[in-house]
Amino acid sequence: MPQALQTGTLFFLGMLIGASLFGRLADRYGRRNVLIWTVAADAVFGLLSVFAPSFAVLLLFRFLTGVAVGGTLPVDYAMMAEFLPPKNRGRWLVILEGFWAVGTVAVALVAWALAVAGVAEAWRWIFLATAAPAFVGFWLRVRLPESPMYLMNAGREAEARAVVGKVLEANGRPPLEPGVTLAHPGAPSGGGLFTPELRRRSTLILAVWFLVSLAYYGVFVWVPAKLAAEGFGFVRGYGFLVLVALAQLPGYALAAHGVEKWGRKPTLIGFLILSAAGCLMFTFAASPGMVAAALLIMSFALLGTWGGLYAYTPELYPTGKRATGMGTAGAMARLGALLAPSALALLFAQSFAGTIGFFAVLLLIGAVATAFIDVETRRLALA
Repeated sequence: MPQALQTGTLFFLGMLIGASLFGRLADRYGRRNVLIWTVAADAVFGLLSVFAPSFAVLLLFRFLTGVAVGGTLPVDYAMMAEFLPPKNRGRWLVILEGFWAVGTVAVALVAWALAVAGVAEAWRWIFLATAAPAFVGFWLRVRLPESPMYLMNAGREAEARAVVGKVLEANGRPPLEPGVTLAHPGAPSGGGLFTPELRRRSTLILAVWFLVSLAYYGVFVWVPAKLAAEGFGFVRGYGFLVLVALAQLPGYALAAHGVEKWGRKPTLIGFLILSAAGCLMFTFAASPGMVAAALLIMSFALLGTWGGLYAYTPELYPTGKRATGMGTAGAMARLGALLAPSALALLFAQSFAGTIGFFAVLLLIGAVATAFIDVETRRLALA
Protein backbone atom coordinates (compact mmCIF):
# COMPACT_ATOMS: atom_id res chain seq x y z
CA MET A 1 0.00 0.00 0.00
CA PRO A 2 2.74 2.60 0.80
CA GLN A 3 4.37 1.91 -2.58
CA ALA A 4 1.03 2.28 -4.38
CA LEU A 5 0.42 5.57 -2.55
CA GLN A 6 3.85 6.90 -3.53
CA THR A 7 3.33 5.86 -7.14
CA GLY A 8 -0.06 7.55 -7.28
CA THR A 9 1.23 10.69 -5.60
CA LEU A 10 4.10 11.08 -8.09
CA PHE A 11 1.70 10.46 -10.97
CA PHE A 12 -0.70 13.16 -9.77
CA LEU A 13 2.16 15.58 -9.13
CA GLY A 14 3.25 15.02 -12.72
CA MET A 15 -0.30 15.63 -13.94
CA LEU A 16 -0.47 18.90 -12.03
CA ILE A 17 2.77 20.13 -13.62
CA GLY A 18 1.82 18.87 -17.08
CA ALA A 19 -1.61 20.49 -17.03
CA SER A 20 -0.24 23.85 -15.93
CA LEU A 21 2.62 23.82 -18.44
CA PHE A 22 1.19 22.33 -21.60
CA GLY A 23 -2.10 24.19 -21.50
CA ARG A 24 -0.17 27.46 -21.74
CA LEU A 25 2.11 26.06 -24.44
CA ALA A 26 -0.91 24.99 -26.51
CA ASP A 27 -2.29 28.53 -26.46
CA ARG A 28 1.07 29.90 -27.50
CA TYR A 29 2.38 27.33 -30.01
CA GLY A 30 -0.71 25.47 -31.19
CA ARG A 31 -2.87 22.57 -30.09
CA ARG A 32 -1.73 19.91 -32.53
CA ASN A 33 2.02 19.91 -31.87
CA VAL A 34 1.63 19.97 -28.09
CA LEU A 35 -0.96 17.21 -28.23
CA ILE A 36 1.23 14.96 -30.38
CA TRP A 37 4.24 15.40 -28.12
CA THR A 38 2.32 14.78 -24.90
CA VAL A 39 0.57 11.66 -26.23
CA ALA A 40 3.89 10.34 -27.53
CA ALA A 41 5.48 10.92 -24.12
CA ASP A 42 2.53 9.19 -22.45
CA ALA A 43 3.05 6.12 -24.65
CA VAL A 44 6.84 6.01 -24.22
CA PHE A 45 7.01 6.55 -20.46
CA GLY A 46 3.98 4.33 -19.91
CA LEU A 47 5.74 1.51 -21.73
CA LEU A 48 9.01 2.14 -19.91
CA SER A 49 7.10 1.75 -16.63
CA VAL A 50 6.42 -1.86 -17.59
CA PHE A 51 10.15 -2.61 -17.65
CA ALA A 52 11.24 -0.50 -14.65
CA PRO A 53 14.17 -2.34 -13.00
CA SER A 54 13.59 -0.80 -9.56
CA PHE A 55 10.95 1.04 -7.56
CA ALA A 56 12.89 4.32 -7.76
CA VAL A 57 13.00 4.11 -11.56
CA LEU A 58 9.30 3.22 -11.62
CA LEU A 59 8.51 6.36 -9.62
CA LEU A 60 10.43 8.45 -12.15
CA PHE A 61 8.60 6.91 -15.11
CA ARG A 62 5.19 7.31 -13.44
CA PHE A 63 5.95 10.96 -12.70
CA LEU A 64 6.91 11.58 -16.34
CA THR A 65 3.84 9.67 -17.53
CA GLY A 66 1.75 11.89 -15.27
CA VAL A 67 3.31 15.03 -16.79
CA ALA A 68 2.38 13.75 -20.24
CA VAL A 69 -1.18 12.74 -19.33
CA GLY A 70 -1.72 16.01 -17.47
CA GLY A 71 -0.61 17.89 -20.57
CA THR A 72 -2.77 15.85 -22.93
CA LEU A 73 -6.12 16.32 -21.21
CA PRO A 74 -6.56 20.12 -21.36
CA VAL A 75 -5.33 20.33 -24.94
CA ASP A 76 -7.61 17.48 -26.05
CA TYR A 77 -10.73 19.24 -24.75
CA ALA A 78 -9.74 22.69 -25.98
CA MET A 79 -9.01 21.36 -29.45
CA MET A 80 -12.13 19.21 -29.70
CA ALA A 81 -14.33 22.11 -28.55
CA GLU A 82 -12.94 24.23 -31.36
CA PHE A 83 -13.89 21.68 -34.02
CA LEU A 84 -17.48 21.08 -32.84
CA PRO A 85 -20.62 23.05 -33.76
CA PRO A 86 -22.55 24.78 -30.95
CA LYS A 87 -25.64 22.56 -31.31
CA ASN A 88 -23.93 19.40 -30.01
CA ARG A 89 -20.52 20.53 -28.74
CA GLY A 90 -21.33 19.87 -25.09
CA ARG A 91 -22.64 16.37 -25.76
CA TRP A 92 -19.49 15.30 -27.56
CA LEU A 93 -17.22 16.81 -24.92
CA VAL A 94 -19.02 14.76 -22.27
CA ILE A 95 -18.75 11.66 -24.46
CA LEU A 96 -15.00 12.26 -24.75
CA GLU A 97 -14.75 12.43 -20.96
CA GLY A 98 -16.93 9.31 -20.74
CA PHE A 99 -14.10 7.22 -22.15
CA TRP A 100 -12.43 7.70 -18.75
CA ALA A 101 -15.12 5.38 -17.37
CA VAL A 102 -14.59 2.91 -20.22
CA GLY A 103 -10.89 2.83 -19.38
CA THR A 104 -11.65 2.40 -15.68
CA VAL A 105 -13.83 -0.64 -16.42
CA ALA A 106 -11.18 -2.10 -18.72
CA VAL A 107 -8.38 -1.70 -16.15
CA ALA A 108 -10.56 -3.18 -13.40
CA LEU A 109 -11.30 -6.21 -15.59
CA VAL A 110 -7.61 -6.65 -16.44
CA ALA A 111 -6.65 -6.46 -12.76
CA TRP A 112 -9.38 -8.94 -11.87
CA ALA A 113 -8.24 -11.40 -14.55
CA LEU A 114 -4.61 -11.12 -13.44
CA ALA A 115 -5.58 -11.72 -9.81
CA VAL A 116 -7.62 -14.81 -10.72
CA ALA A 117 -4.74 -16.14 -12.83
CA GLY A 118 -2.26 -15.51 -10.03
CA VAL A 119 0.14 -13.65 -12.31
CA ALA A 120 3.39 -12.56 -10.67
CA GLU A 121 4.19 -8.83 -10.84
CA ALA A 122 0.71 -8.12 -12.18
CA TRP A 123 1.40 -4.40 -11.98
CA ARG A 124 3.63 -4.66 -15.07
CA TRP A 125 0.73 -6.04 -17.10
CA ILE A 126 -1.59 -3.35 -15.79
CA PHE A 127 0.85 -0.64 -16.85
CA LEU A 128 1.10 -2.33 -20.26
CA ALA A 129 -2.70 -2.29 -20.57
CA THR A 130 -2.74 1.45 -19.77
CA ALA A 131 0.18 2.28 -22.11
CA ALA A 132 -1.16 0.47 -25.18
CA PRO A 133 -4.06 2.89 -25.87
CA ALA A 134 -1.60 5.80 -25.90
CA PHE A 135 0.09 4.35 -28.99
CA VAL A 136 -3.29 4.14 -30.72
CA GLY A 137 -4.03 7.69 -29.54
CA PHE A 138 -0.74 8.91 -31.00
CA TRP A 139 -1.56 7.40 -34.40
CA LEU A 140 -5.01 9.03 -34.36
CA ARG A 141 -3.80 12.46 -33.25
CA VAL A 142 -1.04 12.62 -35.86
CA ARG A 143 -3.85 12.55 -38.42
CA LEU A 144 -5.60 15.56 -36.90
CA PRO A 145 -5.14 19.03 -38.41
CA GLU A 146 -4.49 22.11 -36.32
CA SER A 147 -7.49 23.88 -34.85
CA PRO A 148 -8.74 26.48 -37.35
CA MET A 149 -9.82 28.73 -34.47
CA TYR A 150 -6.27 28.71 -33.09
CA LEU A 151 -4.91 29.44 -36.58
CA MET A 152 -7.28 32.38 -37.03
CA ASN A 153 -6.37 33.68 -33.59
CA ALA A 154 -2.69 33.44 -34.55
CA GLY A 155 -3.29 35.36 -37.81
CA ARG A 156 -2.74 32.30 -40.04
CA GLU A 157 -5.94 32.60 -42.06
CA ALA A 158 -4.71 30.73 -45.16
CA GLU A 159 -3.89 27.67 -43.06
CA ALA A 160 -7.24 27.95 -41.27
CA ARG A 161 -9.09 28.02 -44.60
CA ALA A 162 -7.18 24.95 -45.75
CA VAL A 163 -8.20 23.05 -42.60
CA VAL A 164 -11.85 24.07 -42.96
CA GLY A 165 -11.71 22.95 -46.59
CA LYS A 166 -10.48 19.50 -45.54
CA VAL A 167 -13.19 19.24 -42.89
CA LEU A 168 -15.89 20.13 -45.43
CA GLU A 169 -14.49 17.61 -47.91
CA ALA A 170 -14.34 14.85 -45.29
CA ASN A 171 -18.00 15.47 -44.45
CA GLY A 172 -19.15 15.53 -48.07
CA ARG A 173 -19.97 19.23 -48.04
CA PRO A 174 -19.34 21.79 -50.79
CA PRO A 175 -15.91 23.43 -50.69
CA LEU A 176 -15.36 26.78 -49.04
CA GLU A 177 -16.09 29.60 -51.48
CA PRO A 178 -13.23 32.09 -52.01
CA GLY A 179 -15.40 35.01 -50.95
CA VAL A 180 -16.53 33.44 -47.68
CA THR A 181 -14.91 35.05 -44.64
CA LEU A 182 -14.07 32.92 -41.62
CA ALA A 183 -15.20 34.23 -38.25
CA HIS A 184 -12.27 35.62 -36.31
CA PRO A 185 -12.20 34.66 -32.61
CA GLY A 186 -10.58 37.95 -31.70
CA ALA A 187 -7.05 39.08 -31.12
CA PRO A 188 -5.01 37.39 -28.40
CA SER A 189 -5.33 39.25 -25.12
CA GLY A 190 -3.00 39.39 -22.14
CA GLY A 191 -3.70 39.34 -18.45
CA GLY A 192 -4.11 35.61 -17.97
CA LEU A 193 -7.32 34.10 -16.62
CA PHE A 194 -8.07 36.85 -14.10
CA THR A 195 -8.68 39.89 -16.25
CA PRO A 196 -11.77 41.88 -15.19
CA GLU A 197 -14.01 40.10 -17.70
CA LEU A 198 -12.79 36.62 -16.69
CA ARG A 199 -12.01 37.00 -13.00
CA ARG A 200 -15.42 35.95 -11.70
CA ARG A 201 -15.86 32.87 -13.85
CA SER A 202 -12.24 31.77 -13.38
CA THR A 203 -12.41 32.04 -9.60
CA LEU A 204 -15.70 30.15 -9.42
CA ILE A 205 -15.03 27.37 -11.94
CA LEU A 206 -11.54 26.67 -10.56
CA ALA A 207 -13.00 26.46 -7.06
CA VAL A 208 -15.55 23.94 -8.30
CA TRP A 209 -12.82 21.80 -9.87
CA PHE A 210 -10.89 21.80 -6.60
CA LEU A 211 -13.92 20.99 -4.42
CA VAL A 212 -15.12 18.17 -6.68
CA SER A 213 -11.62 16.70 -6.77
CA LEU A 214 -11.35 16.67 -2.97
CA ALA A 215 -14.69 14.91 -2.66
CA TYR A 216 -14.10 12.49 -5.54
CA TYR A 217 -10.69 11.27 -4.42
CA GLY A 218 -11.80 11.22 -0.81
CA VAL A 219 -14.67 8.91 -1.72
CA PHE A 220 -12.87 6.57 -4.08
CA VAL A 221 -9.41 6.44 -2.47
CA TRP A 222 -10.07 6.67 1.27
CA VAL A 223 -13.57 5.27 1.70
CA PRO A 224 -13.01 1.74 0.28
CA ALA A 225 -9.93 1.19 2.47
CA LYS A 226 -11.75 2.49 5.55
CA LEU A 227 -14.81 0.36 4.86
CA ALA A 228 -12.73 -2.76 4.32
CA ALA A 229 -11.04 -2.17 7.67
CA GLU A 230 -14.47 -1.95 9.33
CA GLY A 231 -15.73 -5.24 7.91
CA PHE A 232 -17.23 -4.16 4.58
CA GLY A 233 -14.62 -6.08 2.62
CA PHE A 234 -16.83 -6.46 -0.45
CA VAL A 235 -16.01 -2.87 -1.51
CA ARG A 236 -12.42 -3.97 -2.27
CA GLY A 237 -13.54 -6.96 -4.33
CA TYR A 238 -12.96 -6.79 -8.07
CA GLY A 239 -16.57 -7.55 -8.85
CA PHE A 240 -17.83 -4.56 -6.89
CA LEU A 241 -15.08 -2.32 -8.31
CA VAL A 242 -16.25 -3.20 -11.83
CA LEU A 243 -19.85 -2.50 -10.79
CA VAL A 244 -18.88 0.92 -9.40
CA ALA A 245 -17.01 1.70 -12.62
CA LEU A 246 -20.01 0.63 -14.71
CA ALA A 247 -22.23 2.99 -12.69
CA GLN A 248 -20.18 5.86 -14.12
CA LEU A 249 -21.39 5.21 -17.68
CA PRO A 250 -25.06 6.18 -17.18
CA GLY A 251 -23.83 9.22 -15.26
CA TYR A 252 -21.94 10.39 -18.31
CA ALA A 253 -24.87 9.50 -20.57
CA LEU A 254 -27.27 11.66 -18.54
CA ALA A 255 -24.72 14.49 -18.44
CA ALA A 256 -24.31 14.31 -22.23
CA HIS A 257 -28.09 14.62 -22.60
CA GLY A 258 -28.47 17.27 -19.93
CA VAL A 259 -25.84 19.75 -21.12
CA GLU A 260 -27.73 20.09 -24.42
CA LYS A 261 -31.30 19.70 -23.13
CA TRP A 262 -31.14 21.79 -19.94
CA GLY A 263 -27.85 23.67 -20.25
CA ARG A 264 -24.39 23.44 -18.74
CA LYS A 265 -25.11 25.17 -15.44
CA PRO A 266 -28.36 23.37 -14.53
CA THR A 267 -26.84 19.98 -15.39
CA LEU A 268 -23.68 20.61 -13.40
CA ILE A 269 -25.62 21.97 -10.42
CA GLY A 270 -27.98 18.99 -10.52
CA PHE A 271 -25.15 16.47 -10.48
CA LEU A 272 -23.37 18.31 -7.67
CA ILE A 273 -26.53 18.21 -5.55
CA LEU A 274 -27.08 14.52 -6.36
CA SER A 275 -23.44 13.79 -5.43
CA ALA A 276 -23.97 15.55 -2.11
CA ALA A 277 -27.15 13.51 -1.55
CA GLY A 278 -25.19 10.31 -2.16
CA CYS A 279 -22.64 11.38 0.45
CA LEU A 280 -25.40 12.17 2.97
CA MET A 281 -27.04 8.80 2.26
CA PHE A 282 -23.71 7.15 3.00
CA THR A 283 -23.44 8.84 6.41
CA PHE A 284 -26.69 7.15 7.47
CA ALA A 285 -26.00 3.78 5.81
CA ALA A 286 -26.22 1.01 8.39
CA SER A 287 -26.23 -2.09 6.21
CA PRO A 288 -24.00 -3.43 3.41
CA GLY A 289 -26.85 -2.89 0.95
CA MET A 290 -27.18 0.80 1.81
CA VAL A 291 -23.41 1.26 1.73
CA ALA A 292 -23.26 -0.32 -1.73
CA ALA A 293 -26.20 1.78 -2.97
CA ALA A 294 -24.64 5.00 -1.69
CA LEU A 295 -21.32 4.23 -3.38
CA LEU A 296 -23.08 3.48 -6.68
CA ILE A 297 -25.05 6.73 -6.48
CA MET A 298 -21.87 8.68 -5.75
CA SER A 299 -20.09 6.99 -8.67
CA PHE A 300 -23.00 7.82 -11.00
CA ALA A 301 -23.33 11.42 -9.83
CA LEU A 302 -19.67 12.39 -9.38
CA LEU A 303 -18.73 11.18 -12.84
CA GLY A 304 -21.70 13.01 -14.31
CA THR A 305 -20.30 16.06 -12.50
CA TRP A 306 -16.91 15.57 -14.17
CA GLY A 307 -18.66 15.29 -17.52
CA GLY A 308 -20.43 18.60 -16.96
CA LEU A 309 -17.17 20.29 -15.92
CA TYR A 310 -15.29 19.09 -19.00
CA ALA A 311 -18.09 20.30 -21.27
CA TYR A 312 -18.56 23.69 -19.59
CA THR A 313 -15.02 24.81 -18.77
CA PRO A 314 -13.47 25.12 -22.26
CA GLU A 315 -16.48 27.19 -23.35
CA LEU A 316 -15.86 29.78 -20.62
CA TYR A 317 -12.61 31.04 -22.19
CA PRO A 318 -11.73 32.77 -25.46
CA THR A 319 -9.58 30.93 -27.98
CA GLY A 320 -6.36 32.59 -26.87
CA LYS A 321 -6.84 31.35 -23.29
CA ARG A 322 -8.88 28.18 -23.70
CA ALA A 323 -6.11 25.61 -23.26
CA THR A 324 -4.63 27.66 -20.41
CA GLY A 325 -8.02 27.69 -18.70
CA MET A 326 -8.42 23.94 -19.11
CA GLY A 327 -4.86 23.34 -17.97
CA THR A 328 -5.34 25.45 -14.85
CA ALA A 329 -8.60 23.64 -14.09
CA GLY A 330 -6.82 20.30 -14.50
CA ALA A 331 -4.05 21.48 -12.17
CA MET A 332 -6.66 22.41 -9.54
CA ALA A 333 -8.14 18.93 -9.81
CA ARG A 334 -4.72 17.31 -9.31
CA LEU A 335 -4.02 19.64 -6.39
CA GLY A 336 -7.19 18.33 -4.78
CA ALA A 337 -6.06 14.77 -5.45
CA LEU A 338 -2.66 15.44 -3.86
CA LEU A 339 -4.09 17.17 -0.78
CA ALA A 340 -6.84 14.60 -0.19
CA PRO A 341 -4.67 11.89 1.45
CA SER A 342 -2.97 14.11 4.02
CA ALA A 343 -5.79 16.59 4.69
CA LEU A 344 -8.57 14.02 4.82
CA ALA A 345 -6.62 11.53 6.94
CA LEU A 346 -6.98 13.89 9.90
CA LEU A 347 -10.72 14.21 9.33
CA PHE A 348 -11.22 10.46 8.94
CA ALA A 349 -9.36 9.92 12.21
CA GLN A 350 -11.92 12.11 13.96
CA SER A 351 -15.11 10.83 12.35
CA PHE A 352 -15.69 8.62 9.32
CA ALA A 353 -19.34 9.62 8.83
CA GLY A 354 -18.52 13.25 9.60
CA THR A 355 -15.90 13.32 6.85
CA ILE A 356 -18.37 11.98 4.27
CA GLY A 357 -20.80 14.67 5.44
CA PHE A 358 -17.99 17.18 4.90
CA PHE A 359 -17.75 15.98 1.28
CA ALA A 360 -21.46 16.72 0.91
CA VAL A 361 -20.88 20.27 2.14
CA LEU A 362 -18.00 20.75 -0.33
CA LEU A 363 -20.20 19.59 -3.20
CA LEU A 364 -23.06 21.87 -2.18
CA ILE A 365 -20.64 24.80 -2.06
CA GLY A 366 -19.59 23.79 -5.58
CA ALA A 367 -23.24 23.89 -6.67
CA VAL A 368 -23.64 27.41 -5.25
CA ALA A 369 -20.41 28.55 -6.92
CA THR A 370 -21.63 27.18 -10.27
CA ALA A 371 -24.89 29.09 -9.92
CA PHE A 372 -22.95 32.37 -9.68
CA ILE A 373 -20.89 31.85 -12.86
CA ASP A 374 -21.84 34.70 -15.17
CA VAL A 375 -22.63 32.84 -18.40
CA GLU A 376 -24.56 29.84 -19.72
CA THR A 377 -22.80 28.54 -22.84
CA ARG A 378 -25.35 26.15 -24.33
CA ARG A 379 -25.68 26.78 -28.07
CA LEU A 380 -23.26 29.72 -27.95
CA ALA A 381 -20.49 30.02 -30.54
CA LEU A 382 -16.97 30.02 -29.13
CA ALA A 383 -15.22 33.37 -28.95
